[in-house]
Amino acid sequence: MTAAPAAGAFDTTFPAPAKINRFLHITGRRADGYHELQTVFQFLGLEDTLRFEPLPGGRFEMAGTDIDGTDNLCLRAARRLAGVAETPFGVRIHLDKRIPVGGGLGGGSSDAATTLVALNHLFRLGCSVEQLAAIGLEMGADVPVFVAGHAAWAEGVGEQLVPVDPTTGWVLLIDPGVSVATGAMFGCAELTRDCPTETISSAIDDGRFVNVFEPVVRARYPEVDRALSWLAEQAPRAHLSGSGGCVFAIFSEEEAARAAQSAQPVPWQSWVTRLENVSPLQAWLPSRGAGIETR
Repeated sequence: MTAAPAAGAFDTTFPAPAKINRFLHITGRRADGYHELQTVFQFLGLEDTLRFEPLPGGRFEMAGTDIDGTDNLCLRAARRLAGVAETPFGVRIHLDKRIPVGGGLGGGSSDAATTLVALNHLFRLGCSVEQLAAIGLEMGADVPVFVAGHAAWAEGVGEQLVPVDPTTGWVLLIDPGVSVATGAMFGCAELTRDCPTETISSAIDDGRFVNVFEPVVRARYPEVDRALSWLAEQAPRAHLSGSGGCVFAIFSEEEAARAAQSAQPVPWQSWVTRLENVSPLQAWLPSRGAGIETR
């Protein structure tokens, strides 16, 4: 059975950061229907937060009535981790959701990754990063990069990661209020699926690095097209993240990003945030104390 936690051991709130894709190419389609990708992931200061409450072994719950607990990625991750670790812990997960759903920012994947990393830490399960990433891949192709916690050049379906350190700066991130279903975008007939294979590099500001979902999303969602068109007037380049629908531009100075934000022509929800090569979750963990023993 699980040992009783030390006082306050679960009082800590864990970050689950958003990501952006600096570019996103599809280089082919596999026999199983999945797509071969090339992309670069980086992290943002915008984040969901999670807190964990111990329960008797084998019980897993999501707190709150506005969260679907039937197939929630956090619950799936917790149950799978318990099975792999062969440890009968239980937990109630408190999720404060700030990352827009369907925005191409990886919020659900990040929540699942933070669940894996945090529970491994709190219950001292001893799983390696590689083990956690393998569990995460079962939840979704974006989960491993959040587990690893470093900006990465990604290939395969997004799980083959090579750490890189692209340029950072300040991001103006805009949510045009559109939730885009990733599966539907991958199924679009006009999606480019034969991009030339690029060599791994941190220098990804070259114009040949694009997001193949951008023309597809722009054609289907006028508000995304409007946001991208306006943002392109404020910065050298405007980008769609993932399969949409959030858009972003990178500025070297915070003041320039905030000036652009203040000039928004419509009241889109937006954030000015740091672009980071190390996940806030990864930076957080080493400074914290030990978790609790399990038996």
